[in-house]
Amino acid sequence: MTYLSANSLGLLVEDAIARRSSRLGRVVHAKIVRTLDSPPPPFLSNHLINMYSKLDLQDSARIVLRRTPARNVVSWTALVAGLVQNGHFSSALFDFCNMRREGISPNDFTLPCAFKASASLRLPVTGKQLHALSVKNGRILDVFVGCSAFDMYSKTGLRVDARKLFDEIPERNSATWNAFISNAVADGRSRDAIEAFIEFRRIGGDPNSITFCAFLNACSDRLSLELGMQLHGFILRSGFNTDVSVSNGLIDFYGKCEQICCAEMVFTEMGTKNAVSWCSLLAAHVQNHEDEKASVLFSRARNEGIEPTDFLISSALSACAGMAGLELGRSIHALAVKACIEGNIFVGSALVDMYGKCGSIEDAEWAFDEMPEKNLVTLNSLIGGYTHQGGIDSAIQIFDEIASGIYKLTPNYLTFVSILSACSRAGAVDKGMELFESMKSRYGIDPGAEHYACVVDMLGRAGMVESAYEFIQKMPFQPTISVWGALLNACRVYSKPQLGKVAAENLFKLDPKDSGHHVLLSNLYAATGRWAEANAVREEMKGVGIKKGAGYSWITVKNQVHAFQAKDTSHRMNHEIQARLAKLRMEMEAEGYKPDSKLSLYDLEEEEKAAEVAHHSEKLALAFGLVALPAGVPIRITKNLRICGDCHSFFKFASKSVGREIVVRDNNRFHRFRDGLCSCKDYW
Repeated sequence: MTYLSANSLGLLVEDAIARRSSRLGRVVHAKIVRTLDSPPPPFLSNHLINMYSKLDLQDSARIVLRRTPARNVVSWTALVAGLVQNGHFSSALFDFCNMRREGISPNDFTLPCAFKASASLRLPVTGKQLHALSVKNGRILDVFVGCSAFDMYSKTGLRVDARKLFDEIPERNSATWNAFISNAVADGRSRDAIEAFIEFRRIGGDPNSITFCAFLNACSDRLSLELGMQLHGFILRSGFNTDVSVSNGLIDFYGKCEQICCAEMVFTEMGTKNAVSWCSLLAAHVQNHEDEKASVLFSRARNEGIEPTDFLISSALSACAGMAGLELGRSIHALAVKACIEGNIFVGSALVDMYGKCGSIEDAEWAFDEMPEKNLVTLNSLIGGYTHQGGIDSAIQIFDEIASGIYKLTPNYLTFVSILSACSRAGAVDKGMELFESMKSRYGIDPGAEHYACVVDMLGRAGMVESAYEFIQKMPFQPTISVWGALLNACRVYSKPQLGKVAAENLFKLDPKDSGHHVLLSNLYAATGRWAEANAVREEMKGVGIKKGAGYSWITVKNQVHAFQAKDTSHRMNHEIQARLAKLRMEMEAEGYKPDSKLSLYDLEEEEKAAEVAHHSEKLALAFGLVALPAGVPIRITKNLRICGDCHSFFKFASKSVGREIVVRDNNRFHRFRDGLCSCKDYW
């Protein structure tokens, strides 16, 4: 048998760690036992402890440690470091205590590991004890120990202690400054992070990739576009633009600052891209509502061989949710199952959200039930799904389960946005007001603009338009666009032109270039027969150069999207579409359907008004779906504007006439038509 020296065996143990091969490690261990004296030299025992703990074989590591009579601080540090590396923080602190019981004092490698364990477990008391021990044995002056103690105080929420310790550190290296900047960003103190970076540069500090990424996070949190672009220039001058992690940070920064073109430029110019690069750009597209581009990028990433990670899949599912791409979402779901990540909490939450926003609430419920672990994002997504579908009872049931502590979670800001929206869409005014009042009194959550908008919308939908206006006047801050928009829409529904004008004037001040507000006011005047004022609003739009956004409806058939506008005759199957629409209208009129001519936005004769509403984009999409899809297949239509009352009535009759389920997703909610009824119960 070939003789190997102790040093050679030590190198083989290190090789086993590098390869993460427990089999190789055990073979080398056997060789050590057979060829060397028992016990082996202390340095080899330390190598073995280090190997077993790093490879997450903590029981084997402890056996070797117990059989090492001359164990020292290096032996214990190898065990503690490996436990921390593999996330066994409680075990790490337990063995740290065992080391102290043997009278062994920790060194400047042991203490940082112990600080990290206490920080990860959010144990500030333990962290303070470690700090006292570091002061007692003089290790706190070591830059790594001091940095670890500072990081512990920051992560356990002890800001004052963290700052005091930072000021007392005699020597601060880049790791110390990185810890300060990163923790400030994580704590929501972006201004402190930016000021720390400037101070770091002022004293001649040399930033590295971690520093740049932390600073970019601070800029994106504060949306400090100009400051971040200045840093981009500094990155180019210092040559860090070739660093993949820094480039990924730039993509993320530009995406969050709504500069998607700059994000794409950084991505294109990257010499080497990794999975994070693709995920960052995909997420940037989703954040900026460019869902189609995100789905195309996802396909490109897969063609480039990028493996489906939880972040990539969840971002792609968010894109599907944004564009109501149910079939694409199903295929990505299948990919997640194949990659064995469908049980991941982020992927599961994205699945619940995607199915809910694509109008398939049964699939959303199934995805929710299949999740082994649920968090507040998951629950909020399910409440949102029920809200879009008009399932107020189910939404309130989930909220009550959260509030009762079944999930050991507490409702947050977004939970109340979802549940108040559900109350608004169901007309549950009393329940909604009760929940709104409980936000501050029971949960300590200050209502925000979204919550006030939900309440205004809820009161307005219920016909309590004057009460909604009084509620706005009592708001503790200036009403936002969404608040005045909710009031204006209620004024349109309940024909309140005077109050509608007040809401519109406030909207024009807040966002003078938005065409939607002008159109809504014009429609309000038109619906109440005030044609001169309606025309005056439209002429004013022309005078200041405001153009009305075009209304579209689209339907996906055989993986191809077919889009329609009102009175559209450009489709290659236009003849079949018009014929099917005319036939359907005749059948429905025989059953009692009458066009709602009040919804015409022009001062026309009754016959012309009926023709005006007869060719809305969603009706054309429906006729195409009836022609192109097999019998019995649900028809799913998406519209970029709100569905009108005539189309809503038309679709109810159509669902019964053709015996099909029809799902329409407009810019406000889902309408699921079956057997002449809609899921919104005609309250929308």
